[in-house]
Amino acid sequence: MPKKPSRKLKTFQTSLGFYDQAVAAPSMKAALEAWGAKSNLFHQGIAKETDDPDIVAATMAAPGIVLRRPVGTDGPFSEHAALPTDLAGDEDTAISRSKSRSKTKKRPAKSATKRAAKPEIDAAQARKAVAAFAREEQRRERERRKEEAARAKARARRDKAVAAAQAALDKARQEHQARLDEIEAERAALDEQAGVEEARWDKQRRKLEEAMRRARD
Repeated sequence: MPKKPSRKLKTFQTSLGFYDQAVAAPSMKAALEAWGAKSNLFHQGIAKETDDPDIVAATMAAPGIVLRRPVGTDGPFSEHAALPTDLAGDEDTAISRSKSRSKTKKRPAKSATKRAAKPEIDAAQARKAVAAFAREEQRRERERRKEEAARAKARARRDKAVAAAQAALDKARQEHQARLDEIEAERAALDEQAGVEEARWDKQRRKLEEAMRRARD
């Protein structure tokens, strides 16, 4: 069976929070997964494919790894970028500014000189980049499974603790009810004894009162 050809990597860029972010990925979907996005940033106009030669070169050197730079700057992308030096504006302002930049319509065709500046990636480099992306994607998947296993373990511990607490509560409630039943049974027996005693006393009292009347007569 022929081996399925690997998909060519592309470079995608967005702005999230205080950072511009870029990643080399085979598709928009893969880029969104790498960014950890919960919605389609491309449809929202805050993500795009880029052919900037510097950004392409940086991402192709680390396929699948999200690179960052302070939002609103033109510096190089790196895996561990510092925070922006100017934090006077809040995060929403940064997102709004980056969103307006990303909404720019498709650029006109670049000149031959500009196209020539774009780094050429030969087949061997492309295969190496795709393999590196696959390794990074597998690493993220392992991390995701590890986190999910940790969450499942925590849920199991919580469920076990809740079950133990519920069992203790049920046992205590049953013991309490058993004691109440015993007390109620003792109370019923005492009431019955009191009734018998009351009847005996009433009979004895009448006899004694009758004897007292006869003695007076």
